[in-house]
Amino acid sequence: MEPAPKLMVRAEGEGADLEEEEAGHLAARVAIDVTGHDRLAITIRSQIPVARGLGSSAALAAASAAAAGSKDPLGVAARFDGHPENAAASVVGGLLAATLVKGAVRAVRLPLDGGLSYVVVVPERALATSKARQALPHEVSRADATFNLGRMALLLAGMANRSLLIREATEDRLHQDYRSPLFPEAPQLLSRLLQEGALATCWSGAGPSVLGICDAGSGERVRSGAEAAMEEIGVPGKVLLLKADLDGLVVDGSSGRLPRRHAPYDLVAEGPDPTLG
Repeated sequence: MEPAPKLMVRAEGEGADLEEEEAGHLAARVAIDVTGHDRLAITIRSQIPVARGLGSSAALAAASAAAAGSKDPLGVAARFDGHPENAAASVVGGLLAATLVKGAVRAVRLPLDGGLSYVVVVPERALATSKARQALPHEVSRADATFNLGRMALLLAGMANRSLLIREATEDRLHQDYRSPLFPEAPQLLSRLLQEGALATCWSGAGPSVLGICDAGSGERVRSGAEAAMEEIGVPGKVLLLKADLDGLVVDGSSGRLPRRHAPYDLVAEGPDPTLG
């Protein structure tokens, strides 16, 4: 991001083919909000597929806020994206619990087993979050809400210690079945990920990407099996084998990591990392 006579936005990589007016681009809206003007040349280089349930909007908002000089990229990203948990994952990295408390983002770092890897099946088709949200019921039963809370507790235990991670930890009654008509092949892909060795599977965000949580030693096998499954089922797309990013937002040209200790949001750390808290 550099000063310029007028607003210019150039995108490379994922999302570069989207047709958007420069002033309406998320990166531009964030940068204008932070700087107070639009005399900016903005270049975006993204490796995160857009509209696939992978948090691309929050990551872009956080990066744009930091590049524009915001002292609180987490707060800015949460405000523009509307999902403090996605914004916190982009800014802080690792496994987090995050929400708004009294109008401010509160993010808590949780233990994460470093021996996990993640296979992400990314369909070629997009699914707007707004459309995925419309598929959900306005009310859920107490039984279903209780079911998901229990499964979430199991999942957090398994993410901290992969020997405790069981496939039932990602069972869901609140959104996946309701959204499956938007991506009918999802149940088959989730089942195939388990067959290939994933410890647990779920939709990624609002979809349509699906996720296999794996022991690092089996990640490559699961990835290959997922690619074969996509071809057999007839779902164009790609499969990514990823590790967790523990660094979060890093600003090039500075001393490195943003000074989170003095950030104006409330971040509580678990563990010995002195830069958090």
